Amino acid sequence: MTQKKHWYDYLWIFSSLYLILGFFNILFAWIGLLCFFIPLIIAVFWGRKSYCQRYCGRGQLFQLIGGNFGLSRKKDVPQWMKSKIFRYGFLIFFFAMFFIMLWSTYLVFSGGQDLNQVVTLIWTFKLPWHWAYHGTLFHQGVAQFAFGFYSVMLTSTVLGMLTMILFKPRSWCVYCPMGTMTQLICKAKNHKSVPDCDM
Repeated sequence: MTQKKHWYDYLWIFSSLYLILGFFNILFAWIGLLCFFIPLIIAVFWGRKSYCQRYCGRGQLFQLIGGNFGLSRKKDVPQWMKSKIFRYGFLIFFFAMFFIMLWSTYLVFSGGQDLNQVVTLIWTFKLPWHWAYHGTLFHQGVAQFAFGFYSVMLTSTVLGMLTMILFKPRSWCVYCPMGTMTQLICKAKNHKSVPDCDM
């Protein structure tokens, strides 16, 4: 019997559109903040990881491409990737890069740095992305944040795709920084172990 589909089963479309729209207009990158705040709000107020388990469009996208389309080797994730050292270490590293991005945004707002119209992939490769900026009524710092945030979102998508191919479709969920952080919040709120989302 086919399981009934719900509206949240189609949130992979949102994740796909986000990446496409950011390719044509970088200011759409701001929408990605929803993927940061909604999981935190759910974890803080309800003590649950239901965003990861039900509402994460990126996880759904990986499941669709890797599972339904068969582009995943469907191998178990190695133990070191599941370890607390790796997951917490990656969380710290990820947010260190995030705060560097915020610092660059501050420099543009303060006039200490010009707008840098590039997207940095995997925190290393700088890709020209000037066609995606068409000017704005707002300060150029708004655009700088968008370039930086889109870099974060694109990088995490690429990493998720790579681990999707090598391992199970939703292997990204094992070490996703937001998943790790919301799990810590849920554990603190509930004073008990909180299971990771399904892969």
